[in-house]
Amino acid sequence: HCRAHLARHEELISKSFQGSHGRAYLFNSVVNVGCGPAEQRLLLTGLHSVADIFCQSCKTTLGWKYEQAFESSQKYKEGKFIIEMSHMVKENGWD
Repeated sequence: HCRAHLARHEELISKSFQGSHGRAYLFNSVVNVGCGPAEQRLLLTGLHSVADIFCQSCKTTLGWKYEQAFESSQKYKEGKFIIEMSHMVKENGWD
């Protein structure tokens, strides 16, 4: 909403994730975001401990951080971030 910088293209892991409100991207790291308290949620890929992330500037909720995955096949997500596409403005030639 406020066009704050959130992530570098080099930090993008996957474009094929599902957020609460549609498609989402998975990132190694993000910037200019705050993190709420962790809570357990049953997501499409199983039970995870996640913390909502929000823009430091405008306080819009952007997605979440994977704190813990309870299934071994999902452990690669731990410490990674989901940003929903509906909250992103892609610049500099992102596809």
